[in-house]
Amino acid sequence: EEYARGILAGGGTMFEELGFHYVGPIDGHNLDHLLPVLKNVRDAPDGPVLIHVVTQKGKGYAPAEAAADRGHAVVKFDVVSGKQTKAKPNAPAYTRVFGESLIKAADADDKVVAITAAMPSGTGVDLFSKAHPERTFDVGIAEQHAVTFAAGLATEGFKPFCAIYSTFLQRGYDQLVHDVALQNLPVRFALDRAGLVGADGATHAGAFDLAYLCCLPNMTVMAAADEAELVHMVATAHAHDSGPIAFRYPRGEGVGVELPERGEALAIGKGRVIRRPEGARVALLSLGTRLAEAVKAAERLEASGIGVTVADARFAKPLDEALILDLAGSHEVLVTLEEGSVGGFGAMVLHLLSSRGALDDGTVRVRTLTLPDSYQEHDTPDRMYAEAGLDAAAIVRTVEAILPAREAAAERAGRLRLA
Repeated sequence: EEYARGILAGGGTMFEELGFHYVGPIDGHNLDHLLPVLKNVRDAPDGPVLIHVVTQKGKGYAPAEAAADRGHAVVKFDVVSGKQTKAKPNAPAYTRVFGESLIKAADADDKVVAITAAMPSGTGVDLFSKAHPERTFDVGIAEQHAVTFAAGLATEGFKPFCAIYSTFLQRGYDQLVHDVALQNLPVRFALDRAGLVGADGATHAGAFDLAYLCCLPNMTVMAAADEAELVHMVATAHAHDSGPIAFRYPRGEGVGVELPERGEALAIGKGRVIRRPEGARVALLSLGTRLAEAVKAAERLEASGIGVTVADARFAKPLDEALILDLAGSHEVLVTLEEGSVGGFGAMVLHLLSSRGALDDGTVRVRTLTLPDSYQEHDTPDRMYAEAGLDAAAIVRTVEAILPAREAAAERAGRLRLA
């Protein structure tokens, strides 16, 4: 029986030798064949059973069959043509900005190489491959191999940029810890799809990279607030040779700022103050692209007479300790913002403030705004961030709820009512 199946099916004997009962290959589009097999296997007394089912992407729908890189996510599209419905972009996509910035780095340095795990167009590595095909490596759906391969290249003096979706790097975490961070090798991680991704859903939402990267010794972690910052962070990663470094950026378009002709290496662990009016009572410390919402919130609060400082942390690790301690020491309220889960940037800030005694006298009230401790359902990114409490309106509500003066006024009003 084994021999006959091997001749007729081909490849099945290998699985039989591993202890599986092999069934297949079966046409996965022929339900008259597929369903009886699934029922028989379900009711079989012995196992394990390996069912080999052959399918074709987009079977029966020509636009999906012809597009290897499209038709996966749930977005609006024209059924006849298959063309996706997208608004006309007002700014370049972060992915394109990364790809073009990496090309410039490689033009000036023949040690720069790009690695992707079966996502060249999703990460911008496809642009790089056209300019430098001999320095582009697609290792297939094998993030673990991508990370260790990058580590090996780093030991030989190359400057590998490992471009992987934030959520997919989770698959290569063991290699990241042992083969990169523990060895302190200068591998550059470009983490696309950081934060919420709308139609791609929870499987692609980059919620956890800040938490799982910031806990690792030797790691440097950056987050771009806009497309110009991303250009500078690519340059920073290129220049960083003392250990592993990661920079994260979201899916979609930038905010429309002017792009620099060439990126400049940022000072490691240094943030920047965007605005600081005299007498500001509130400080908003943003990491990543929530900066635009922080500025909107500051403008709304200032319209009601509340002065607000807005700062861009740039680095989740190492933190800009001087900036954070200054903000905590000179404001009544400090709110951190991040497009990541609990346990990330906000947790790092709280740990710093606690260890330095900045919270001991109770003069500053701190809140950390993060993504919720749940997997959010598909929606537009804007609505998802509103649901998560990370848009300008939610920031304003958070600040207004904890301002000491407002609480004192409410307490006085309560006493008057009792009297």
